[in-house]
Amino acid sequence: MGGWGSFMTKEIMSFERCKKEFLRKADIDLDKVKSKVKMAELELKIIDKIAVNPNTASKLAKDYYEIIKELLSALLLAHGLKSSNHECLVSFFGLKYPLYPYETETIHTLKDIRNRVSYDGYFVDKTYIAKNKIEFNHIIKLLNRLVKESVPNMGQVD
Repeated sequence: MGGWGSFMTKEIMSFERCKKEFLRKADIDLDKVKSKVKMAELELKIIDKIAVNPNTASKLAKDYYEIIKELLSALLLAHGLKSSNHECLVSFFGLKYPLYPYETETIHTLKDIRNRVSYDGYFVDKTYIAKNKIEFNHIIKLLNRLVKESVPNMGQVD
């Protein structure tokens, strides 16, 4: 348990496979997009108060992923799509925003970590969170900005 250095993430699912199997067109629901952004902001405020230690690192990894997933889902919806697969959220982001390959890879790795925690009982080393917390917050700010730029009249979230 613990370290993350030896963990290898698999490749991100191709967007073509996502389109065939997991994505569908959806009406842009501005209220739902705003709600997802607001929920992500509330979750971030809560986890910002949690100290990083061996007992909280796994929970924080899951929570950071859930916030990012919520924002990716809002971004996908802002583009008139819904996905039944988390992997396709990452695939969409990587394809639609090719200027952010590091962020795409970071999100994909975090998704794999979250899955290991949730399904395999994996314990995340606190240094992983400590080293990546700034990057996770950067990704969250980036996704917030991209969502707001993608939806006409998004304005401020209440």
